[in-house]
Amino acid sequence: MSKTKEIPISGGLDIALPKMALVRQWFDDARIADVPNQVISQIKRPEIQSRVKPGMTIAVGAGSRGITDIKTVIRATVGALKQLGAKPFVFPAMGSHGGATAAGQQKVLATYGICEEFVGAPVRATMETVQVSQLDDRTPVCVDRHAHEADGIVLVNRIKPHTAFRAPIESGLVKMMVIGMGKIEGATHMHWHGCDQFHDILPKAATHIMQHSPFLFGVGMVQNAFDQTAIVEAILPENLFERETALLVKAKALMGRLLLTDIDVLVMEQMGKEISGTGFDPNVTGRNARNSTGFSEPRVQKIVVLSLSPETQGNATGLGLADVITQQLHDAIDYPATYSNVITSTFLDGALIPIAMPTDQQAIQLAVKTLVRVKQGQARIVQIKDTKSLQAILVSQPMLPEVDQHPDMSLISDPAPIDFSPGGTLKRL
Repeated sequence: MSKTKEIPISGGLDIALPKMALVRQWFDDARIADVPNQVISQIKRPEIQSRVKPGMTIAVGAGSRGITDIKTVIRATVGALKQLGAKPFVFPAMGSHGGATAAGQQKVLATYGICEEFVGAPVRATMETVQVSQLDDRTPVCVDRHAHEADGIVLVNRIKPHTAFRAPIESGLVKMMVIGMGKIEGATHMHWHGCDQFHDILPKAATHIMQHSPFLFGVGMVQNAFDQTAIVEAILPENLFERETALLVKAKALMGRLLLTDIDVLVMEQMGKEISGTGFDPNVTGRNARNSTGFSEPRVQKIVVLSLSPETQGNATGLGLADVITQQLHDAIDYPATYSNVITSTFLDGALIPIAMPTDQQAIQLAVKTLVRVKQGQARIVQIKDTKSLQAILVSQPMLPEVDQHPDMSLISDPAPIDFSPGGTLKRL
């Protein structure tokens, strides 16, 4: 950790913090028991497997989002294609992620366990693209060169709410097709329009790609609130918009959320690109820098983030949505990777640096000290691991009456003082 000069704080940080209690949030836990078998059975549907011909080279696109069963689903997809006589290979379809380099994107996939040894197919990464068409306003529509030159393309992705806009189609196969498969060049062209236009631009661009590239089908996944795979469905091009719209509705119903809607300080132990495109999910925090509708709850005064996840490899995109961080997090930032990501997205505020405090304890104390209209010791504090891990959370004592009355929450432990080490490190969930 780098040396930090003492920060002058009027009145210091001798702040009374409330006791915290462990609480369980209850969500629908419906899931698929045998995910590989479900993938294979979906690809064996007559209308799906009829698109695959023996000898075809097929590019299987994998993204950079943290999907629990992603390596298993990719391997099952590769295996099913091989059984049909095809010659699949895997390629990264992740826009500008991985530092916008081929080696960086291949490394991201390897971090998820997606490598030739595991999935049974080569991994081919390039940042080169082919312009396959253009929109009416002459915006180029680009596709990964390896994918375009293959005989067929299959995309695998999770379908979920987006972090910056609301529409019938948000984050999923369509977005991966246009922005992920478009690499940094295609992603940049699309982000020029702004996320507020994605509801219109993404389906239009996807239509062009499906008309001018060998897209065979997609494998759409929906996860429940426990990050377990709840739905796997193979989707043909002609049904893509209809089915992704329907699966997004199911994804929103199944996703985890914070069931307490008024929070003074939200403490997150970690953030990262595999957790959310914005490091931590506005669908959970209620904080969206784009002023988009649909992100009104929970109402949070201050957000504290303590660290970057190992999987994010220093990419701190979205950090600007926090109020306070730790010096440890600050020192772990890979600025080239972060800047590449935010520049491509056009949301430069995603790389803004919040106030960095020397320890976890001081970061939380600063957030509490700067609350408005909150009495000493009465702060409504929630601690979570990250925005994907919401089953077990810590809540402060002033919130417990609401926990008692909520049908989907239950108390696990009695309130106790916040557990800091002598060095000011917060005990993790």
